[in-house]
Amino acid sequence: MVYPQMQHLTVKTISISWLVLLFTTYPAIAQRTSSPDKFPPNPIELRVKDPLLPNPPKPNQQLTPEEAQRLNTALDSLHQEAIAKYQSGDKVSAYETWNRELRLRKYLGANNEVQALTRVGQIAWSDPNREQVFFITQRLQKILNNATTTQNNDLELWRGLANAFQAVRSPKPALEALAKVLAGVRGTEAELTTLRQIGDLHMSWFDYTNAANTYREILNKITATGDRQSIIANLRQLAYIYDQGKQPQQAVEIKTKLVELYQQENNIVDIPRLRTAIAADLETLAKDNPALLDQAFENYQIAYTIAWQNEQYATAGEVLRQLIALYRKQGQLDDALKTSEILLEAETRAANLYEVMNAYEQIGEIHLQQQNKPQALTAFQKGLEIARILQHNQDYFSQQIQSLSTPPQ
Repeated sequence: MVYPQMQHLTVKTISISWLVLLFTTYPAIAQRTSSPDKFPPNPIELRVKDPLLPNPPKPNQQLTPEEAQRLNTALDSLHQEAIAKYQSGDKVSAYETWNRELRLRKYLGANNEVQALTRVGQIAWSDPNREQVFFITQRLQKILNNATTTQNNDLELWRGLANAFQAVRSPKPALEALAKVLAGVRGTEAELTTLRQIGDLHMSWFDYTNAANTYREILNKITATGDRQSIIANLRQLAYIYDQGKQPQQAVEIKTKLVELYQQENNIVDIPRLRTAIAADLETLAKDNPALLDQAFENYQIAYTIAWQNEQYATAGEVLRQLIALYRKQGQLDDALKTSEILLEAETRAANLYEVMNAYEQIGEIHLQQQNKPQALTAFQKGLEIARILQHNQDYFSQQIQSLSTPPQ
């Protein structure tokens, strides 16, 4: 039997459709909570007689092992029945069957029930069925509240709750459950794994401040182990978090540590782009502290020099374009022009005709700013030659050439 497709949310795959659903779901939930009389009760929590239950038992009555086994088998069959209905297009009946299954799962214990709620919750979210998601979230919240009140130390249950709340996209209770897990695994190998789960969950919901705090804690722990590769991976993750969180000061700190580690390992390949990223961060910070501009220029220059020396001409071109933009922004046109000539050679060596054409365009524009019309005309003419080869941007170069070739009236 083929299961309905279940989609999982990660930091890099969260989609606009999920966000739209999120912001349309929770107002509905708030309305439902404030006016419970206007909506049906949660079908998962209805107390109804069911032929699958013996007698039936009271909610706190334990089934015998034989009774539990028979019930579990029957509920697995109900799940398969719901899948068949779902796949045939009868989703209303499918969810009715699933809700019957979920009502009875509580008699098999919290862990069994949470696993089933997770499974159906994933289907409901991907459907999307907002009402069903609400019912499942409501039931999960009651299980979490009960586990908290009774000070339940079952880590399997707390892990299950964390996964379940993530399945229905409820980050706050998911983090609450993961905090219980973390408290129980402190000092064990599972501690770092749990911290990463917490950090990734913060990132999934764009909470970069708490994500950074969590990964800082991870960094402190793995630094003590001396595991260089883990340290590098963690620093990269922190750099990404600070970039996403628009925190250039912290990003510079982390990327500088990465550069130092790369230098120790003689990893020349990654240094130019990392230096370029540092320069860009410093350029941003220089808006409030102009004294940092010199450091930005220095990092750009170091980046392209290393790339050039190691024949990474495409990378050198990327760096040089950003350096030229900064020169032009600062009105340093002579430096911009000299650097553009270097850029032209880098892109030529990289055999990147498109960027060679763009370099000629940039050289022509800088000469125009400096009123060097003959030199500008030459640059635009060379640019047009390449534009014709690429069949791209020919009109721009032709117009510039015509403008410069037409004598003033």
